[in-house]
Amino acid sequence: MKFADNSFVVTGGASGLGEATVRALHAACARVVIADLNVAQGEALAAELGAKAAFHRTNVADEADAKGAVELALSRFGGLHGLVNCAGIGTAGKVLGKEGPLPLADFARSIQVNLIGTFNMIRLAAEAMARGEAQADGERGVIINTASVAAFEGQIGQAAYAAAKGGIVSMTLPIARELARSGIRVVTVAPGLFLTPMMHTLPPDVQASLGAAVPFPQRLGQPAEFAKLVCSIVDNVMINGETIRLDGAIRLAPR
Repeated sequence: MKFADNSFVVTGGASGLGEATVRALHAACARVVIADLNVAQGEALAAELGAKAAFHRTNVADEADAKGAVELALSRFGGLHGLVNCAGIGTAGKVLGKEGPLPLADFARSIQVNLIGTFNMIRLAAEAMARGEAQADGERGVIINTASVAAFEGQIGQAAYAAAKGGIVSMTLPIARELARSGIRVVTVAPGLFLTPMMHTLPPDVQASLGAAVPFPQRLGQPAEFAKLVCSIVDNVMINGETIRLDGAIRLAPR
């Protein structure tokens, strides 16, 4: 999939991994819709990047919001060729905590945003991509999801988060197989410990301790390194139906 003059929707695109992805795609001459709940940051980023960027306030789990982001790509940029799902929330809580069982609403919210929100964007973006003109190798689009190494080694207190991210991993191959007939690829990235806005809230010594747990390189991942992998996936048509760990070889301990 080429970058120049093709359009992409990036959810969670106003900060963290999503913002880095927006910047990388834009630098490669792609057109980008920034889909995020943070209006101030999203609009500021779109204004900074100029005519090839647009912002749409988006709750990924809401059908109307998700449709709006896709329709903005179609109306502003003339088509949709890529979707990068970076939007998500971190939910921590033990199944049996000091105050009793984990509230069911907390578990449901993680599934609703992280898993159902991802699927909601996939289904609507795929419909738009399937209507587009085929490009090289008959490709019409590429969908890249964000899971987590917690999908494989969820820690104590991560039951909800691991379940949601594991669901993203599990649906990657069946959706890739289904959308192959339309020339649409589906790939998932499972990042390890990255320097996201949530990580920035931790004290520097805690960040350093977490980074030291990574075998190599012994540091936290940079959002730009996530974005670099996204661009490699977009560029290489043979990458399809796979979940790629981006983690410096870390394997999470139980706690």
